[in-house]
Amino acid sequence: MAGQATTVPLPGSPAPALESRPSRRGSLRPSAGAVAGIDTARAAGAVGLSVVVALSLLIVIVAADRPSGLAPTSHANYFPDWMAGPLGGLWPGLTSNPTTLRYLFSAIVVAMFVGYLVLLRNVTHLSARWVVGAIVAVHAIFVLAPPMALTDVFNYINYGRMEVLYHLNPYTSIPIVEPHRDPAFLLSNWHQLLSPYGPLFTLLTFAVVPLGVAGSFWALKCLIALVSLATIALVWRCARLLGRDPVSAVAFVGLNPIVLVWGLGGDHNDFLMMFCIVLGFYLLLLGRVRARAAPKVLGGVRDWLLPLSWVEIGAGAAFVTAAAFKASGGILIPIVLAGMLRSRRGLAQMVIGMLAAGAALGLASLVAFGLHIPDLSTQSQVVAQESVPNLIGFAIGAGGETAALRTIMTLLLACSLLACMRAAYRHGDAIASSGWASVTLLVTLSWVLPWYVLWVLPLAALSSSRRLRTAVAVVGTYLIIVWVPAAGLVWQAIGFHPEKTPLGRLHQRYVRELLN
Repeated sequence: MAGQATTVPLPGSPAPALESRPSRRGSLRPSAGAVAGIDTARAAGAVGLSVVVALSLLIVIVAADRPSGLAPTSHANYFPDWMAGPLGGLWPGLTSNPTTLRYLFSAIVVAMFVGYLVLLRNVTHLSARWVVGAIVAVHAIFVLAPPMALTDVFNYINYGRMEVLYHLNPYTSIPIVEPHRDPAFLLSNWHQLLSPYGPLFTLLTFAVVPLGVAGSFWALKCLIALVSLATIALVWRCARLLGRDPVSAVAFVGLNPIVLVWGLGGDHNDFLMMFCIVLGFYLLLLGRVRARAAPKVLGGVRDWLLPLSWVEIGAGAAFVTAAAFKASGGILIPIVLAGMLRSRRGLAQMVIGMLAAGAALGLASLVAFGLHIPDLSTQSQVVAQESVPNLIGFAIGAGGETAALRTIMTLLLACSLLACMRAAYRHGDAIASSGWASVTLLVTLSWVLPWYVLWVLPLAALSSSRRLRTAVAVVGTYLIIVWVPAAGLVWQAIGFHPEKTPLGRLHQRYVRELLN
């Protein structure tokens, strides 16, 4: 991390040399061999792009066709039209064999990921219109999808209905105490877990309750897709401010199959958190551009505070808002602050924004939920069999993640955050440092899910660090290997059973208790 180039230059410091966008046309007449190479690269990129779009449509058609584990909230006697969506039933001859469906779904995801990697390698040879058009197309496709990849969206809806319809605070009452006839209760699964979701997101779920369960589902689905597109638009703007190729950046973020299938397909709230984080970085970059153009003013504390700079204030508010949607976003706040330490005025303005947003959001949470906060402590005790800490514990013969191993992982994360803060301060590269912190969080979490890769994608896309983007590719490969539906069948075939050790059974029992 110490060797990363500056991406957030400090006011008064020499402006870094901006990376020029790769030229799509050479200034001199290229040789025949060069033309052939460009044509090959363009063709490969087009194939990769086409694979991602076409297989996105195919995977949604497969999931929407009939009840199966690919749409976890469906079952043999329940898959209503409002849940299946407009693409339901388009493939009457599709097999109903669950094993075949799992292998088919897995093969499609793997092929999409390969196409994505091919696309990224050759994206500079493609037209911006085609790439942006493909991003919009896949978002439209997954808006039409049934609820895929776990049942979180109905947990969101259920926690909102608990408060609005039954006056049960989701931070103090578990869902099992609400009327079991409620349709959202029947579709949700974390019945013994107090809500771990941020207060701002929980308030958002209150707003959709009048729409009913089906209306809430489609409202959240459309909102999340629009927020994802808005985030990608901000990535484009950030890349332009950094002098980097915006087409490559948005392709890296907007066409990642893991995020498409498990994120958009599952309608997860991480998109709201990441929109705020990327907005914060965009405002900081915009503020740096304005600071370089403005005359340098040396003064005391009063000059740090006045006149107010709404760009930095907005950035501070955006980072706090991200944490109010989902607590995971809060780990980036100290890194961003460390990156601003050499800009006293910018730091002061950003702190003003953080304090103002924190006060407003805290007051709203106090009015709605009292002094209660999301239940992160219970969720932090849940262990996914596929998480890196659990696999390490299994590999060393401990049977899974032990309490000691969890402590080691926590210390590793803390040390990583300190290292990232130091790097952000020394090099002014809060984007890359935040990306590395997010990668560390992913590999140290006990409960890691595939769409969490979204936490680092925009940061890696905007960073100058190729090593960070390589790390994201490695993490993505790992998540696909352990989370595709056929993974369990493969583990069974080779005799890999981390869930059958005494500690693994204990972890599984704890999860079942929360799901009961």
